[in-house]
Amino acid sequence: MNRETVIAEALGLLDEVGLDAVSTRRLAKRLGVEQPSLYWYFRTKRELLAAMAEAAMAPHATAPLPTPDDDWRAWFLDNTRSFRRALLMRRDGARLHAGSTPTGDLDRIRRKMGFLVASGVPERDAQMAMLAASRFTVGSVLEEQADTGPGSTDLPADMPPIDHDSVFEAGLTLILDGLAHRAGVRGTPVGE
Repeated sequence: MNRETVIAEALGLLDEVGLDAVSTRRLAKRLGVEQPSLYWYFRTKRELLAAMAEAAMAPHATAPLPTPDDDWRAWFLDNTRSFRRALLMRRDGARLHAGSTPTGDLDRIRRKMGFLVASGVPERDAQMAMLAASRFTVGSVLEEQADTGPGSTDLPADMPPIDHDSVFEAGLTLILDGLAHRAGVRGTPVGE
């Protein structure tokens, strides 16, 4: 057994039972070890959850970084969509990620910010837009993962069901449009 095995099994447990039911006791049973042996790898459940959150973000954290030739708007959309896909890959992915600090990803975040600034976006606006997009995405995925399906809520008959993809895309477009407006960065809009 090693740290990576513990994390992988913990993520498997998360997918099976959900975040509320993940416990070191259950994880130890799943691994066929005594609970105290997990403390060799993680001193607290909080440490374990942080490692799980980081591992769950691996598909997003290993996505290619922007290049100077990339259109910043297209990249911003792609980056945020990649983040959403990573959150949706795991049961309760948004809840697992919420409140975590991406300490292992700080260099990549700095490079992404640097790309936006080099593209003409003021630094403070780039920071706030990345933070707003991240929080919007976590909130959107949280709502999506909490949705138990059609007929599970008492919506009025004239209210259409929520299309999570469309709602996410509309909100993301509003964030991007606001950033482009604030930044005063001109050019051909994405998709034209």
